[in-house]
Amino acid sequence: AYASLGQYERAIDFHEQSLAIYREIGDRQGEGRALASLGPAYASLGQDERAIDFYSQALSIFSALGNRAEAGLTLSNLGRLLNAQAQPELAIVFLKASVDVHESIRGDIRGLDTALQQSFTDTVADGYRLLADLLLQQNRILEAQRVLDLLKVQELDEALRGVRSTSDTSGGVAFWQMETDLLALYNQVIADADELTQLQAADYDSLSPEQQQRLQDLRQRNADVQSRFVAFLDLPEVRQLLAQIRQETEGQNLAIENQHRALQNNLRRLPQKTALLYPLILPDRLELVLVTADSPPLRYPIAVGGAELNRAIVAFGQALKDPSSDIQPLAQQLYGWLVAPLEDALAQAGIESLLYAPDGALRYVPLAALHDGDQYLAQRFSLSHITAVSLSNFDQVPDPAQRRLLAAACAECSFTVNVGDRAFVFEDLPFTEPEVKALAEQIPNTRVLLNQGFSRQELENRLGSYSIIHLATHGAVVENAPRQSFVVLGSGEHVTLEDIRQSWNLNAELVVLSACETAVGSAELGSGVEILGLGYQIQDAGALGVLASLWQVSDQGTQVLMGAFYNALGQGMSKAEALQVAQNALITDDFSAVGRPRATIDVIDTATGQPLQASESSDSLAHPYFWAPFILIGNSL
Repeated sequence: AYASLGQYERAIDFHEQSLAIYREIGDRQGEGRALASLGPAYASLGQDERAIDFYSQALSIFSALGNRAEAGLTLSNLGRLLNAQAQPELAIVFLKASVDVHESIRGDIRGLDTALQQSFTDTVADGYRLLADLLLQQNRILEAQRVLDLLKVQELDEALRGVRSTSDTSGGVAFWQMETDLLALYNQVIADADELTQLQAADYDSLSPEQQQRLQDLRQRNADVQSRFVAFLDLPEVRQLLAQIRQETEGQNLAIENQHRALQNNLRRLPQKTALLYPLILPDRLELVLVTADSPPLRYPIAVGGAELNRAIVAFGQALKDPSSDIQPLAQQLYGWLVAPLEDALAQAGIESLLYAPDGALRYVPLAALHDGDQYLAQRFSLSHITAVSLSNFDQVPDPAQRRLLAAACAECSFTVNVGDRAFVFEDLPFTEPEVKALAEQIPNTRVLLNQGFSRQELENRLGSYSIIHLATHGAVVENAPRQSFVVLGSGEHVTLEDIRQSWNLNAELVVLSACETAVGSAELGSGVEILGLGYQIQDAGALGVLASLWQVSDQGTQVLMGAFYNALGQGMSKAEALQVAQNALITDDFSAVGRPRATIDVIDTATGQPLQASESSDSLAHPYFWAPFILIGNSL
């Protein structure tokens, strides 16, 4: 409590009292936690050496007791302090050790008390982010790309709880042999200090001759130092290893290289020339990492701070939701930061498709709507989002011959859904009925569920028999609460994404959510993890990919886009190509590439409830408002 008030001296006094009591009663776990709590208090007073010493003592106890979560947190805190002391190579070693612990115990923090759980979740992802930042600054790009991927998995786990480790994530980070040697030396110094303390506390005459000699050796080793960490830094072996790391990390770690080659092989097998784009938002800059099939990963530091970038994202999101807005200046500004620096590399590699693994508020930005001054990005590349490489299946190719569509619509959809203290009020969606009926005419073997017939029981009875599940209904991707995000059914029921993840047995190549909505354009941006969670939870239920809208689009735009998308899919295009072709049809008003003219649709006049004919000569659908909200997450084939 005193630490939260910034009264660190008072906080230290109470922590020291608790430390004395824990030691008196022999509670080693309590002793470790008191020591770990003294660390940040002293760090806040600028007494870094004392903070590091307390962290080291705590780490020794946690390691001895097997308390991995608290050991990982303490390693992360050590890494932060070393970075503050301008020792990036050493900070990287301890941050890697922390990430490695967290990856080995993903989600296993239930044994911590409530305050420690909060500290854990507040700190862990920041540790991943700092590690990626330091690796990028040192141009250790392969290692940074691996950490960026693990960061996304960690963010998912913090938001959803219970994100399962895979063979890719459980491997954690890879260490150079020099880094492993450094950690081994550090552990030995800590063990020596503990042993010295125990021997000094004993009656010298009671010690055996071997123990007396050991005591003298340890005293000699520690004669000129004040703390165990200073002892570690003072060792000539440590100075030599740090110098070696500085010289040799221009190369790459073997394990990282193997993972990178596997990723490149996956990219190489895709039908289009594909690159993977990882952005990382940092307070002082934006970092871009580009991975292609035939070259080392490339790093692009962009001189735009996180606050300026977020302001641009908010303005862009608000403009996207207004079909009358002048969108291009904002679209070009974001393009200049996110894509323009990559132009030469993309052209040289002949890239036709981008896999996008966005960070933070960039998850609210549909990459397709960025503009290079001549055209939108959707006109140049097919685009798909991934949650993380380690959670993605790139190369499972669906069989078009087995394709069957289940199309459900909630046209009479005036419902209110309460989530916590928030009430989500929804109106009728009259356009969804002609949307799904048009799909049934367009695609053989389509089953339609409408209004009251679109109930949870009716839907779940049929899920396993259809390869595409199209849900034309309201959905809310709840900001910063992905487990509470939900889809409304025609019966008035709603099903959360967590319900979908746990109880739906999908065997689908694609789930389409054609009228859901996120916080795009909100003045208060979240982390975007709810969008990341949307894709993960539906994929975890058994779908290869998800096509979802970031905001609710007009009836005309949705129906025309969906018709063009399914026409293109029926011609044998991949999902990513079909979405690109459909988006281009709306941008150019040229539907020849999708095999049919632009759909003539019924638009319902909400005042009269009567259909109005919308012909080919109706208003343009070229504004990104109509076509950009739909993003493909997961397998793009």
